[in-house]
Amino acid sequence: MAIDKVKAYLRERGMDDRVLEFETSSATVELAAAAVGCEPARIAKTLSFHVGERVALVVAAGDARIDNAKFKARFGCKAKMLKAEEAEPLIGHGVGGVCPFAVNDDVDVYLDESLRRFDTVYPAAGSAASAVRLAPDELERCAEPCTWVDVCKLP
Repeated sequence: MAIDKVKAYLRERGMDDRVLEFETSSATVELAAAAVGCEPARIAKTLSFHVGERVALVVAAGDARIDNAKFKARFGCKAKMLKAEEAEPLIGHGVGGVCPFAVNDDVDVYLDESLRRFDTVYPAAGSAASAVRLAPDELERCAEPCTWVDVCKLP
């Protein structure tokens, strides 16, 4: 199960005690915010895209939206999201639990600047009923290797 893989991955980094598991779904920004008890913007949603032959995960604040012009300038292609059925085989996590931890080898992880305005954010932890409480710098350490990008716009 992906959450067990994520817990083991985070245990190696001393962060497995930060995993939160819920009785209800946290598969969307709104559901995750309700489960965690925070504002939706603090949910670190992980968006998955085809970029050439690889998969790019962009982790962004819950209220951020991909800015197509910025995305194209950064990645050299239009933003084309993975189909739901592609998520688990290509990333290693199914829809609702996609996160930047313990991903397949041919997946690149990018953290969007929209996350830096918060002291704590909550990405998923490999299942549709989980999250991890992390500061942005902790997220950077746990999601390594990763790169910070600016490909989103805020409302």
